[in-house]
Amino acid sequence: MKVCRSLLAVALILACATARAEMTEIKIARQYGVSYLPLMIMQDQKLMEKQAAAEGIPNLKVDWVKFAGGNVMNDALLSGSLQIASGGVGPLVMMWSRTAGTPLAVKALSSINSMPLLLNTSNPKVKTIKDFTDKDKIALPAVKVSIQAITLQMAAEKAFGPGKENALDHLTVSLSHPDAQQALLSGASEIDAHFGSPPFQEQELEKKGIHTVLNSYDVLGGKSTFNLVWCTSTFYKQNPKLVKAFMGALEKSIEMINHDKKWAAQTYLRLSGQKSDVAEIEHMIDTPDVSFTTVPHNVMKYATFMLHTGLIQKKPDSWQAMFFPTMHSADGS
Repeated sequence: MKVCRSLLAVALILACATARAEMTEIKIARQYGVSYLPLMIMQDQKLMEKQAAAEGIPNLKVDWVKFAGGNVMNDALLSGSLQIASGGVGPLVMMWSRTAGTPLAVKALSSINSMPLLLNTSNPKVKTIKDFTDKDKIALPAVKVSIQAITLQMAAEKAFGPGKENALDHLTVSLSHPDAQQALLSGASEIDAHFGSPPFQEQELEKKGIHTVLNSYDVLGGKSTFNLVWCTSTFYKQNPKLVKAFMGALEKSIEMINHDKKWAAQTYLRLSGQKSDVAEIEHMIDTPDVSFTTVPHNVMKYATFMLHTGLIQKKPDSWQAMFFPTMHSADGS
């Protein structure tokens, strides 16, 4: 927290500097899994560069970087070494609350998808989250702040009662999804549960003895946004052409996915290097519970929970308050 506050102080000083011409080199971050397929296709097809050229910014250099969790990504965003971040709802809401009212004022540009997140375990004794004991370890991208961590807290409050949202936090361990999957499947690690994301969670369930304990859609009461993309108000205001180019590229990428799911599955396997069957990935992204969309769903439920549990200090008046005008006309929630 102290590191983040220091970065915020430095970033605020930089944000107050004189406005400059639009950037010709930007850095965009993504994480692991099929949920980031729109960004993967943007990189592979150079959609951002093409859209930028159409906006009068030729030869844009886009540097794509990977992070294991939204907390580290947000530090990079505040330091100015990253222009567009991506991740779960939790990290976005925290950044919005922390920077609201400052020149940085981090907000989301759009959603990327809506997907259910599954908490899987190899422990046969665990049927519900109430069955976890101190002998269990739950891997997720970032303790306390990732969307998986916050969803687990929401589930814990429902299961154990008000004020008990942190009942399972001491069992959580920060691991990237690939590392968490490997640890769970190996059976040789202290990790016996993983709150993951597609395709890791589905692949885990193919192994005998692994079952699902919790589905995020059950916790949220319906379809909900998993990942979004966000940036600072400084970047948004100083780079309107790049913002327009990014949104155009993202919308084009999502259109390509929804137009041909088989091609999208083939592209994911080619880019990720994962050893899996095309039909398996295609089925995964073509189920009714999964949507690649820019429209946010159930974001306010996260913000409301995070406010009353003290994770954030400011409540947004609406979901639109946490988004730039790029999404204000969308039928979100």
